[in-house]
Amino acid sequence: MRNATILCYCLIALGAFTINAQETNSLGMQFARIPAGSFHMGSHGQGEDYDEAPIHPVTITKPFLMGTTEVTNAQYEQFDPSHKELRGKYGLSKEDDEAVIFVNYREAEAFCKWLSEKEGKTYRLPTEAEWEYACRAGSYWNFWMDDGLHAVYHKNQQNVWGTDSTINLKVGKTPANPFGLYDMHGNVEEWCCDWYGPYEAFPQTDPVGRADGLYKVTRGGSHSTPERFLRSANRLAMIPEDKHWLTGFRVVQADMPQTRALPAIEPASQENISQQKYNWGTPLKTPFFAEPLVYVKTPDCSSGVPFYKHNHCPAVSWCDNGDLLAIWFTCDEESGREMVILESRLKQGTAEWSEPREFFRVPDRNVTGSSLLNNDGTLIHMNGVEAAGTWETLAMVMRTSKDNGATWSRPHLVAPEHARRHQVIAGSSKTKEGWLIQAADATPRSNGGTALHLSKDNGLTWEDMGKTNPGTFEAGASGGTIAGIHAGVVQLSDGRLMAFGRGDGIVDKDGLERMPMSLSEDNGRTWTYSASEFPPIDGGQRLVLMRLKEGPLLLVSFTNHPFRLKNGLNGMTFKDKNGREYTGYGMYAALSFDEGKTWPVKKLLTDGKSRFMDGGAWTGFFDMDQTHAEPRGYLAATQTPDQIIHLLSSRNHYRFNLAWLLDNN
Repeated sequence: MRNATILCYCLIALGAFTINAQETNSLGMQFARIPAGSFHMGSHGQGEDYDEAPIHPVTITKPFLMGTTEVTNAQYEQFDPSHKELRGKYGLSKEDDEAVIFVNYREAEAFCKWLSEKEGKTYRLPTEAEWEYACRAGSYWNFWMDDGLHAVYHKNQQNVWGTDSTINLKVGKTPANPFGLYDMHGNVEEWCCDWYGPYEAFPQTDPVGRADGLYKVTRGGSHSTPERFLRSANRLAMIPEDKHWLTGFRVVQADMPQTRALPAIEPASQENISQQKYNWGTPLKTPFFAEPLVYVKTPDCSSGVPFYKHNHCPAVSWCDNGDLLAIWFTCDEESGREMVILESRLKQGTAEWSEPREFFRVPDRNVTGSSLLNNDGTLIHMNGVEAAGTWETLAMVMRTSKDNGATWSRPHLVAPEHARRHQVIAGSSKTKEGWLIQAADATPRSNGGTALHLSKDNGLTWEDMGKTNPGTFEAGASGGTIAGIHAGVVQLSDGRLMAFGRGDGIVDKDGLERMPMSLSEDNGRTWTYSASEFPPIDGGQRLVLMRLKEGPLLLVSFTNHPFRLKNGLNGMTFKDKNGREYTGYGMYAALSFDEGKTWPVKKLLTDGKSRFMDGGAWTGFFDMDQTHAEPRGYLAATQTPDQIIHLLSSRNHYRFNLAWLLDNN
């Protein structure tokens, strides 16, 4: 009775519209005739759904035919028989009449071109406005039938990790909307032909989106996705070359509207970024430790910059113009799809970090894990991109900037498979051979290690060096994965690679669990494991391992976890200037002058001044004084050509030099 009542309301809203007879083409694809009409597109755009506003009137001037279902495997494979190899990947979409998945935008577009030539009619992807108009079918509820999605349409509509291989993606098995369209909410996401961009408030006729952009719109949500992403107004988008198990497409049979596209949206002005090469001057030889700065700042409310409660996971690089560039993610939940990467800049000659601005996002996709590297004047940005939420099945993308970060290249998929071993970690580096190294978590869990990705062609192609060689993290054992997540990696003078990581602790000869150390003699294809001399770290903590320009290796880590003590040990023993021992707590630096064999210098990262500080993210408030440094934080570091070490925690920026690290010794 409830569904019948809703249908009556829909028919009234449509002016007593009745569904026309369906049309069928030579592939057996059925099409419903969608009438011309007007509607209001979008929503209030509150919170993470800000891109759905403003609501604006749209007129569709001509009727069009729209596929009653998404394109199926059998239909798509008449165009591309090789796609049969992808049937059943991850246990999904095995049958002829299930929605085709693992199709990127270019391939969907090519299918439409092939079908147009075959049929002698114009087939294409729907515009975003056509899609929402057809989905709503005269309604303004969250879903065409109700404020909530009825259970009959549910296919694991929750925030899940991984995939559910029991889900059936057969098309047309749930009730159609009043236009005769099936699966407009869920089953699989559907490509639209529009470039993603912000809405405009003025009335529009037959809109076709933006003239250009970075991402193509997808609509409708999918299986294994929280219900709110399946709403009629919800906007998603993807890199056009991306494909995975959540997205397919349906087609429209109609000429493309001749409307002029809205102008492409250029990034907010970066004209005030200097392009003059900076003279870093002579390195300071005296001890230097500067007052910590806050680099994560709340943007002005009128700026339009998305900013959420949880700001974490930084990366940092110096620029040739003398600026420092920091990036980090902002979100409400680390597994959320609202996640955005923000940037802040400490301009040369200034004393405070700038307010944040948007740096990178893929709409309604989780983007956990970032790195930055100055590669001989070209900045390299690497980032993870999820198929949905969470950070388990990330692809890896790369962008470059040749103008100190004022502009960036389009995102390029360098590890296109959405899989584990792709969670980018800050701390990328370049070997003496000129190869680029990028570490990435091999697992979304607290244990399971780190993968090493290596590029021998300056970032054009990348290889996961140890992907085919699993191992167990035991002393003396070997495998293709670094022991510990969030690993720092450095090349030793003899060409070997050394890494330290969090978790996967190894017990030493004294029976104490220690931070694991991994060594590789074959560029990361295999690693051997041993217990280091350093205490293990845990949640909310990430280390830094790097080579200083002066030669020594630098490790920055934590003496212990504030409430997850390992070995029952709280704090570490340090020495003051007079050689007296004391117990210190929190963030410390260690130096090695013999390529990691010994670490004779260990110093608590505090200048002794009493401060009440906020570490942000998982760290929260803490007291910094003579014996206490920051207790937790995700660390990232760079050393500028003037040999100043710039260390970021989850909120704070520390500056010191080698002379200061050696000052107590």
